[in-house]
Amino acid sequence: MLPIAKILKSNGIDGDVLIGLLDIEASEINTEEPVFIVFDGLPVPFFIERLSPKGSSRAIVHLTDTDSLADAEELVGREICLDIEYEDDGFEDFTGWTLYDGETMVGEVTGLEDIPGNPCLEVGDTLIPLHEDFIVEVNPIHHILVMNLPEGLV
Repeated sequence: MLPIAKILKSNGIDGDVLIGLLDIEASEINTEEPVFIVFDGLPVPFFIERLSPKGSSRAIVHLTDTDSLADAEELVGREICLDIEYEDDGFEDFTGWTLYDGETMVGEVTGLEDIPGNPCLEVGDTLIPLHEDFIVEVNPIHHILVMNLPEGLV
């Protein structure tokens, strides 16, 4: 799950909520695909019925089955997430993404060297092991891959 927004407060009495957007613009949200809100450890799908941007980092949203102030209040403080299976970016191939080692930019991923048991990202002339233990953050919206690489690797 990729968090894209946080529900800040209810808005009106018809179930609308004010959301704060996280590293995404309202225009980038595909209202044809479900978003997910976690309840008791389980992701529950919702569809966005209405989305009205309020500046660059907030929006008023109406989700399916939230028809009252009480429904909206139950959502306050929760994150809205995307299921990465609904993204079309192809998470095995990071070609074109920007690779960071912590906060330091390493460079653009130019390819994937599929070495059996040890796939590596090509960044310039350097091969970087693509191992889940090194991955800190995957941001498919901005095509950023943050890793915590062993010292001396780059």
